[in-house]
Amino acid sequence: MAQAFGAQLSALRGRRRTRWRDLSPMRKREAKFGLLFITPWIIGVLLFALFPFVASFLLSFTKYNIVAPPRWVGLEHYVHMFTDDPLFLKSLRNTAVYVGGSVVIRIVLGFALALLLNTKVRFLGLWRTLFYLPSVVPIVALSVIWLYVLNARAGLLNSLLYAIGLPRIRWFADPDFAMIAFLIMSTTWVGVTMVIFLAGLQGIPEEYYDAAKIDGANVFQRLRRVTIPLMTPTIYLNVLINIIGAFQVFTQIFIMTGGAPRDATRTYVLHLFDHAFQYLPPQMGYSSALAWILFIIIFVFTAVIVATSQRWVFYQGGETS
Repeated sequence: MAQAFGAQLSALRGRRRTRWRDLSPMRKREAKFGLLFITPWIIGVLLFALFPFVASFLLSFTKYNIVAPPRWVGLEHYVHMFTDDPLFLKSLRNTAVYVGGSVVIRIVLGFALALLLNTKVRFLGLWRTLFYLPSVVPIVALSVIWLYVLNARAGLLNSLLYAIGLPRIRWFADPDFAMIAFLIMSTTWVGVTMVIFLAGLQGIPEEYYDAAKIDGANVFQRLRRVTIPLMTPTIYLNVLINIIGAFQVFTQIFIMTGGAPRDATRTYVLHLFDHAFQYLPPQMGYSSALAWILFIIIFVFTAVIVATSQRWVFYQGGETS
């Protein structure tokens, strides 16, 4: 076996790289057409991904208001945000609260719904559709709906609270409840997390559950010893997706509160947006610096989760990630 492997390795090393002049006319024509078809994608990546990425990095070291040419200021923006911008830390803290709360809500609720919808019940397809449907509704329309649901006087949620004898809550007028209102609203997008969990549950072989039943494991023991360990790759994926998305929360807060009351709902991306498009003159250089800090934060969180996944993510073969 070792000799066969050595022979294959020698053959690979001895294989010459195919050159353009060695290709047949048909292969050259196929290569040209392939390059032609992917040219729009290459142009799109260069213009709308790579160029803005590099440009924002360079602009973060300049003072730029769109009208006048950029003026190099070095690390001034980065020093300013940590020393002279009180809304920077407040928006970062608000975003951290939203990330922590919404990720936990979506993971726990999405997993619970997936467990329920993985059972054999009547109208299963209908229930799955109903729970997933809010996730595909445009976010502007959802924001308007939630403005009605969380209205302080005639909102649906406050009417339910009043009906059971609890006081009405001024959701978007009270700084103590404003972010909680957005955490409640975050349940709207639990359908995406639920569908991913559901796909993971359906990928678990029934033999594992049959073996656990033979060993006398009850429902909760099967959940703890079989389902959750085999679902850790799916949990890992959902945690990454939800953390990255939650850090970039913007649209619903911009529409519903604009950061009010008293900046209690001012998130990081909203703070970045205000400096870029709301303030006069625009502060494109400073907003670019804010964007790069957000990129670094998301990168660090992602790197930590990926690095620690080897300790808690398990696959059906028994290996860790």
